[in-house]
Amino acid sequence: MTKTNTPLNFIDVFSGAGGLSCGLEQAGMRCLLGIDMDKNAIETFKANHRYANTYCGSVLELSEKKLKELIKGQTVHAVVGGPPCQGFSTVGLGDPNDTRNTLFREFVRLVKITNPYYVIIENVTGLLAKKNEKTLQAIFSLFHKMGYTLDVQVMSAELYGVPERRRRTIIIGSRLNEKIVFPKTQAKILTVGDALKNLKAKDGKVYNHDLTGAAIKKPLELERIKCVPEGKGVRYEADEKAYFKTKKLKLGIDWKNLRENRFRQTKYQRLDRKKPSPTIMTHRHNYFHPTENRYLTQREAAALQSFPNDFKFYGPLSAQWRQIGNAVPPGLGLALGKAILSMYAERTKKTQVKAKPKLKSSEIVTNIRKRAFLYSENTV
Repeated sequence: MTKTNTPLNFIDVFSGAGGLSCGLEQAGMRCLLGIDMDKNAIETFKANHRYANTYCGSVLELSEKKLKELIKGQTVHAVVGGPPCQGFSTVGLGDPNDTRNTLFREFVRLVKITNPYYVIIENVTGLLAKKNEKTLQAIFSLFHKMGYTLDVQVMSAELYGVPERRRRTIIIGSRLNEKIVFPKTQAKILTVGDALKNLKAKDGKVYNHDLTGAAIKKPLELERIKCVPEGKGVRYEADEKAYFKTKKLKLGIDWKNLRENRFRQTKYQRLDRKKPSPTIMTHRHNYFHPTENRYLTQREAAALQSFPNDFKFYGPLSAQWRQIGNAVPPGLGLALGKAILSMYAERTKKTQVKAKPKLKSSEIVTNIRKRAFLYSENTV
């Protein structure tokens, strides 16, 4: 075993507010640079990653020279981020007019420039769907040619210390390790009640807790939510009958002509303090406080996403919600950071794993689908 006390440096591409970076730093890694074109997200990133530089703009315009200036010539041990992948359908080809394809190639360009030991790519679970099979094959083949061993898993955040059910496809690549290690799941599942128990930062203040913005403005909406018990909501006609008993409160829905006779997403959904939260979205109107007749505040949503209480969000209310809803939960980042550090400690004595022959596409997909969706089992 080889050990080091030197932190592993990383850059975060398409960083958003920095949820993934926050978790990786909690694990003991060090962020050198956050890259995103959302000015509000970058303002948040800058405020919460004091020792990292930021680049606000299109990654297409980030030159190699500028990148090296921003990282101040330091070694980059990992490149992480959530590049759009769905447009990247074939190695060397793909649709040149698909911006998602272009952005993924930019991520790869930064990997080639910095030559990191590790790569972490996060994406939607749909990346592993049959329709995106060529995309996944292309990603594995491309990184394989660059000397990386890759593996992929769909990780469900509540199994890694996050009080929220949120599934993301995670690809880990290494050019030091023959085997990729994913984090172990945790036995204890955190709940909404755990997350909302204490919202105070270390200085005793509660940040981004805008109760005025969380108020329900429409009187009828307020009357309706008063009738919905904790942990319940309206998705079926039976729910409407159970909670909205007067004609005034009825939704005026023709339930028989709704697809599958239900709403696609539950409405008037109160969170349950005894369970993890559903996936936090990018605006405040999806969920309601478990016991109070209002929406969640940004701070409460951030707590459900496992952000520390002293992590401050900047920009208008809508921008803060977008940053929170789009973020990788820091708790998931923490678990990934620990996995990367464990791999680094167990790395081979070789400085680099030699590029292996290109795998057949069918072999890649078959092997992946056998393991990728094991939500409730430890992977090591």
